[in-house]
Amino acid sequence: MFFARTKQSLPTPEDALQGRDTEIRVPSSHYVLDTPLKPPFPDHLEQIVVGMGCFWGAERIFWQAPGVYTTAVGYAGGVTKNPTYEETCSGRTGHTEAVLVVFDPATISREEILRMFWEGHNPTQGMRQGNDVGTQYRSAVYASSPEQLEAVERTRDAYAAKLREAGHGDITTEVAEAGPFYYAEEYHQQYLAKNPNGYCGIGGTGVSCPIGVST
Repeated sequence: MFFARTKQSLPTPEDALQGRDTEIRVPSSHYVLDTPLKPPFPDHLEQIVVGMGCFWGAERIFWQAPGVYTTAVGYAGGVTKNPTYEETCSGRTGHTEAVLVVFDPATISREEILRMFWEGHNPTQGMRQGNDVGTQYRSAVYASSPEQLEAVERTRDAYAAKLREAGHGDITTEVAEAGPFYYAEEYHQQYLAKNPNGYCGIGGTGVSCPIGVST
C-alpha cells in the first residue's frame, strides 16, 4: 500500500507534495513565555531545531528550561513548502515534527540543550517514537552553526556509547544543517500549556547522557 510505504520511508522530491507559498499564521507571542514566536530574535541568542516524536511534549521540555528565550513547533527536514499538519502526517512531505528552540548560551549551554534532547526521547527507533509511527516522528536535530553541529556529533557519539552499554540499538537520529522551519498551526503552539491533560507520547530511555552542564 502507498500509505504504508510513505509512513516508513521518505518521499523523493518528485513524489512529495508541492505545498504553498503562504505561511501558516501563528500568534505573535509565546503562550507561556510571552516572548516573540518568530524572528528576528536578539543577536546574542542561538537557534536549534530538534525532532523528538510528537512535538507537543517535546516543546514543553524546552520552554521549562532556564535560559530558553522562546520555543515553537513546526515541520522541518522535508521538501514540502508550508505544509499542514495533515499533509505532514500523510508521510508525503518528508518533514518531521520539530521544535524550534531559541536560547541564551550565556545562561544555558549548547551541551545542556542537547542533553535535554537526547534524554527526552528514544533516539534509536527509526521512523517512530514509541507508539507513534511514521516519518514525521523520526528523531532529528538541525544545527544552525558549525559549532552546534560539532556539539551535536560529539554528544551523539558519547550518548551512543552509553546506550549500547545499556543494551539499546544504534542511534538513528538525523543530523544536518538547519534548513527551512515551517511553523505549525496555531492550535499546536504550546499545546500542553493550553491543554494540560493533552496527549504526550514523549519518553526517554532512562539512560543519562554523559554531558556536563557548562556555560
